[in-house]
Amino acid sequence: MSSLLEVKDLVIKFGLRTGDVTATTGVNFTLEKGQRLGLVGESGAGKSVTGFSIIGLISKPGFVADGHILFHGEDLTNASPSRIREIRGNKISMIFQDPMMTLNPVLTIGTQMTETLLAHNPKMTKKQAMEKCLEKLQKVHIPSPEQRLKQYPHEFSGGMRQRIIIAIALLTDPEIIIADEPTTALDVTIQAEIMDLIIELCETDDMGLILITHDLAVVAQVTENIAVMYAGRVVEKGRTEDVVQNPQHPYTQGLIKALPEGSKGSNRLNQIPGMIPTLTNIPTGCAFHPRCPHVMDVCTKYEPALIKVQGMDTESACVLSSMRETGGKDGK
Repeated sequence: MSSLLEVKDLVIKFGLRTGDVTATTGVNFTLEKGQRLGLVGESGAGKSVTGFSIIGLISKPGFVADGHILFHGEDLTNASPSRIREIRGNKISMIFQDPMMTLNPVLTIGTQMTETLLAHNPKMTKKQAMEKCLEKLQKVHIPSPEQRLKQYPHEFSGGMRQRIIIAIALLTDPEIIIADEPTTALDVTIQAEIMDLIIELCETDDMGLILITHDLAVVAQVTENIAVMYAGRVVEKGRTEDVVQNPQHPYTQGLIKALPEGSKGSNRLNQIPGMIPTLTNIPTGCAFHPRCPHVMDVCTKYEPALIKVQGMDTESACVLSSMRETGGKDGK
């Protein structure tokens, strides 16, 4: 039996005048029904472009150069544009990070929701669509939904606007929700409310979730599995609890140490030195080696494969992990 979603060896490139630039290389992960997966990394790691590729939203000059995206075993990389449109918004929906950029400021919430629903269900009557919209607004805990449908986006708070975006994503009862930094523009207390709501909806509707974020603390609270991305590659993945409590890759270790909890006893937050490389200047060997506290000569020459860590349900793309596996001492 196939997984709900499988991403296999995904390579995404952007065609520039100077040649193709690789945004992701060999990305692999799976998502089962009702499972919650976190894609974590700094800006530029390739998280969002990976999420967009699943529903065919990579804009030119970007394109999927290699690999497979299997939804119920169907390869979406070979699907027609009409088939992708059929799946996008129906079976797989997306929650974007900025509701003010997503919602149309000159249309009421009711108009935007019903138009979205009718576009995916042309046989549905407007009355049926309105009833469905009311149901979803109630589901995301928006009070007085009948009145709210008549209002415009600017009449809502940031947290309420994000709830509306979630309600729109739920209109077609999708099997997967892709949430791209869904709480970035919100204050801390509202962030917690939105994430609690997303968890509640996934559990009650048995939906799969792909949470794209730079915030490892949020992922630790929300997801069951995690894939840590750096410079377009997955450098560590596994059960969230295992990865957070016992990170194997130096990059993951750095992210955890940079959390406030990891900086206790110090007046300053820990940080990973340096910057994530640009797509046009990816270092040879392990892309993280210029920033790594454990760098060895071999790290500058060879790109480590993602391998299973002995005794753990975790995979890590680090020379140190392979040395632990073999007991070797080839890091001279």
